[in-house]
Amino acid sequence: MRSSYKKEDVEFLLKDITGLVKPQPADERERLIQSGRHYCEMLPLEYVPSDAYMEAYEEALKHYAAPVAAAVGKLADQIIEKRGYSVVLVSLARAGTPIGILLKRYMRMKYKITVPHYSISIIRGRGIDHNAMRYLLKRYQKEQLLFVDGWIGKGAILKELKKEMECYEGVSWELAVVADPANMTTLCGTHEDILIPSSCLNSTVSGLVSRTFLRNDIIGKNDFHGAVYYGELADCDRSYDFIGKIEAEFSQCISREEQTVSGLGIDEVKKIAGYFGIEDINLVKPGIGEATRVLLRRVPWKLLLRQDCRGDVSLTHLLRLAEEKEVPVQYYPLEHYKACGLIRKLADT
Repeated sequence: MRSSYKKEDVEFLLKDITGLVKPQPADERERLIQSGRHYCEMLPLEYVPSDAYMEAYEEALKHYAAPVAAAVGKLADQIIEKRGYSVVLVSLARAGTPIGILLKRYMRMKYKITVPHYSISIIRGRGIDHNAMRYLLKRYQKEQLLFVDGWIGKGAILKELKKEMECYEGVSWELAVVADPANMTTLCGTHEDILIPSSCLNSTVSGLVSRTFLRNDIIGKNDFHGAVYYGELADCDRSYDFIGKIEAEFSQCISREEQTVSGLGIDEVKKIAGYFGIEDINLVKPGIGEATRVLLRRVPWKLLLRQDCRGDVSLTHLLRLAEEKEVPVQYYPLEHYKACGLIRKLADT
């Protein structure tokens, strides 16, 4: 799989399907998804950020590089303490990939070790890439593998991972993330809903790699799951700019006191769904990262922001996107999260 990342940073266990799948606009994909088509059988058109949006991204990166670096450092320390020096980082493509690279670089800086780092696909409702798992288990001990992602929204991927690891005795389903506002893992840099700036962009902060793809006519039974390389976006690529800005803060990492909220995020998601009359909780996407994804590649209905977060710079990019896409913004008493995206049920339009 091609990417704009160096192989020394990550090895993608993905099939390059560039040119084999035509990306579809958000409204077309949304109608197909809500009529029963699985999202992994299609690819979205990549959002090309406006100048105003990129200004918001740069502002977010400036303000949140230090807290993200601190969270990465805390997570790396936990991983070394719990798993030791022989750990193998297995990022879940694609949001986990830049986080895995940052963890690898932090460990090299602080512990003077170079840990292997791979990126593989897991898809809600379709499972993990079993060919990628077989590849890894031929090369490493099962207890060495540690899955890595960017954040936990309501825990759908964690639930999928737990189910899939029942097939692999001895492989832990534990998921290491930078931010877990849903309170579903102890292996995290923070339980606050902090902005991870890589969530603000798509492929241009993820090595120019698409989200992963699985469809029988293109992915054979012995193939890895697929992805597209967006080489045409090379001039807009900020992948290493993001890595460099966070890495530059590693030596200044300061542990921060954080505010935690008791209970699980999934219970709050169910309350939100009930309040807004939403039957399918998959249409409720909590957390800054998930809300950003809704605005970038789904058909949004509303953007919910926590009432005490007016003026919070971590939400500026969401407000810019909502304005561009004419999505209503509502301030709501969120507890675990600073933001929540609600997807429009197209049958109601």
